[in-house]
Amino acid sequence: MSQGLVIIPTYNEKENIEKILRTVFSLTEPFHVLVVDDGSPDGTADIVKALQQEYPGQLFMMERKGKQGLGTAYLRGFEWGLAKDYQFFFEMDADFSHNPEDLVRLYQCSVNENKDVVVGSRYIKGVNVVNWPMSRVLLSYFASRYVRVILGIPVEDTTAGFICYRRRVLEAINFRKIKFVGYAFQIEMKYVAYKLGFSIMEIPVIFTDRTLGKSKMSKNIIREAVFGVLQLKMRNILRRYK
Repeated sequence: MSQGLVIIPTYNEKENIEKILRTVFSLTEPFHVLVVDDGSPDGTADIVKALQQEYPGQLFMMERKGKQGLGTAYLRGFEWGLAKDYQFFFEMDADFSHNPEDLVRLYQCSVNENKDVVVGSRYIKGVNVVNWPMSRVLLSYFASRYVRVILGIPVEDTTAGFICYRRRVLEAINFRKIKFVGYAFQIEMKYVAYKLGFSIMEIPVIFTDRTLGKSKMSKNIIREAVFGVLQLKMRNILRRYK
């Protein structure tokens, strides 16, 4: 059995899902994949079901009704994987903004460096983003700087969504107390892991904006991330995570 579970949330990813799955299964490390689909009307789930016949025991799917948020997709995926005894958990987008080959680097870094959380970082060595307009690059970069300053967390790319968590990290986190469901979820998970004393390391990756399908970014997601940081700071003042 594979030690690593890659969790891929999907909503309307029919253009990308087959290619991303085949790429993951072609890697040198034998990762398993759990697709968490939020009722995609474009037939994403049907494509995954067909591929399950080709990758039995490697490809799994959780179907949910309606869009329930990125954060809840990952949390349900974590719960599923913890029950199945996986040791390493990976967050990755379906649209190739994260290079699947970097999964191996995240895994090897966690194993060889004995790190609890390994973040695929766009900003640890300059700005490694392709096909974004400058306005979005600046928004993302300064949002991460803002989070770092407010929360005091030693992570350059605080909003990154390409991550490896060791099992012991997820076992220590009370998922019921995770508040956010959008991009602020990524900030909150890193912050809680940091406050619980787990080691975090960043490795440089190149983030490439999607070429197929539609972006899920919205003003509400950005607003949640900006104001969510202040809420996280206040919650830390009022109670400890340990």
